[in-house]
Amino acid sequence: MHSSQLDRQLPISTHNPSNHFSFTNSPSTCPESPKPYILKKCIALLLTCASSKLKLRQIHAFSIRHGVPLTNPDMGKHLIFTLLSFSSPMSYARQIFSQIQNPYIFTWNTMIRGHAESENPMPALELYSQMHVSCVEPDTHTYPFLLKAIAKLMDVREGEKVHSMCIRNGFESLVFVQNALVHMYAACGHAESAHKLFVLMPERNLVTWNSVINGYAFNGMPNEALTLFREMGLEGVEPDGFTMVSLLSACAELGALALGRRAHVYMVKVGLDGNLHAANSLLDLYAKCGSIRQAHKVFDEMEEKNVVSWTSLIVGLAVNGFGKEALELFKGLERRGLMPSEITFVGVLYACSHCGMVDEGFDYFKRMKEEYGIVPKIEHYGCMVDLLGRAGLVKQAHEFIRNMPMQPNAVVWRTLLGACTIHDGHLALGEVARAQLLRLEPKHCGDYVLLSNLYASEQRWSDVHKVRRTMLREGVKKTPGHSLVELRNCLHEFVMGDRSHPQSEEIYVKLAEITKLLKLEGYVPHTSNVLADIEEEEKETALSYHSEKIAIAFMLINTAPGIPIRVVKNLRVCADCHLAIKLISKVYDREIVVRDRSRFHHFKDGLCSCNDYW
Repeated sequence: MHSSQLDRQLPISTHNPSNHFSFTNSPSTCPESPKPYILKKCIALLLTCASSKLKLRQIHAFSIRHGVPLTNPDMGKHLIFTLLSFSSPMSYARQIFSQIQNPYIFTWNTMIRGHAESENPMPALELYSQMHVSCVEPDTHTYPFLLKAIAKLMDVREGEKVHSMCIRNGFESLVFVQNALVHMYAACGHAESAHKLFVLMPERNLVTWNSVINGYAFNGMPNEALTLFREMGLEGVEPDGFTMVSLLSACAELGALALGRRAHVYMVKVGLDGNLHAANSLLDLYAKCGSIRQAHKVFDEMEEKNVVSWTSLIVGLAVNGFGKEALELFKGLERRGLMPSEITFVGVLYACSHCGMVDEGFDYFKRMKEEYGIVPKIEHYGCMVDLLGRAGLVKQAHEFIRNMPMQPNAVVWRTLLGACTIHDGHLALGEVARAQLLRLEPKHCGDYVLLSNLYASEQRWSDVHKVRRTMLREGVKKTPGHSLVELRNCLHEFVMGDRSHPQSEEIYVKLAEITKLLKLEGYVPHTSNVLADIEEEEKETALSYHSEKIAIAFMLINTAPGIPIRVVKNLRVCADCHLAIKLISKVYDREIVVRDRSRFHHFKDGLCSCNDYW
């Protein structure tokens, strides 16, 4: 029925519909038992004519004027159900619900679902408690909606309580309750608990597989996500767009480009490349694997783009060392009239920071506030501190921190400490930053390492040993460096001095060959990076066995000449490895892409995309 037909059927004025009624019942106009045909007509109008919240309010007013009481559970049930289909704020639905006498379980469930899907899911838990007090028995739909709210709140303790209630009430065996439990545990960061439930489920559908794969992918367990994806294929379950987003996220985390490419081929084959979320994840994969040309190609071929698409490529270009291209892309976003997000500006400021574009960075920081009305967050201030610190303007970075309108967090102070370590002559400021970090995050291993490096660069070995002794006393362990490479669909991990690999003997012969050839090219080990009070010869040996060099030697042995080598490292690449890899790319005529903890380095013909500024 069209809105014009509705207008003819409802004898109400053109004033604001909210003026036709209040939430107080009048005995003279609202008898407790309306005539059945009036109630049926009002429900029919809701089902056929309530095409907007305005129309719904008109029908609600019409029902009250014609004697349907606010307490009627049938009218209330349909009003709330229809209202929530418009994704309206829950305040109106709560007003209606509060008036209903003895609401049906369907209505309770609808309210719980509405709150679970809203920005504030907490009232869903309160409604469930109210249900219990009112002696209303939950049904098969109550727990999936309730668990969705708990997943959003990431409250695993509350989830465990509800899990026990599901068992007690006999609902745990239902597949959609089990799916909701799996999703809840995964969303709360308990991927292993989600997997335990998954294994015990006699019946699993695509939703189940997606929940566990997603749980692994977004809880720092990408290997497990990929293993489960392979099992899914073996069981003949066809993935969908949600599966591909999780899979591509796991591939991006590990730098598993070959597997990501196979996922891309599959997406094209089944038509999922047109799925915006999956396409954005694909773009992100290529950018995070250092294949920025492929990322740009995916972007150019996307029929539909949103701000996430633009932001992913802007950030991808920035971290891959193409800061100027990232800023040009941002200008393209502006020309199309799109509104950049807070994250977009993080990418823009990151581009300026990693390319040493100090003036441009401050200009964008100003425009973000004045042109776009975006209030800078701690991440944006962190980028500005990094911008100044990387450019060697360490004192200005400290002054910027002191003038921040918010309390600097540990990341900001750590950025300053890192800048003091890179640029000589700032020991006093480094100690100031370290004092703040001891107050904010006293057990963070990276801060001890940075301070130790700072003292070592000043040849203050007694202070180095003092820091190391403090680490031992406090039980703080340094994060070991490791490097990952992908070969024939398998990931190989190496640590410093690693001899656990089956090809160790060949690898160390290759390392010796590399060192010999590099010295013929004029390579002199950058021993100042080995921050320990030991002989120079020992330092050179230690440098030769850094994990990224071992990984590159392994790939030189096992790949054909001319094939690009991609390495993912969990720590910042040191100056000696940076120099050595530049020369390896020249001597062996290989493109080598190294992703460290903060950016990409594209080595080719003896040069690096970062222009030695990282």
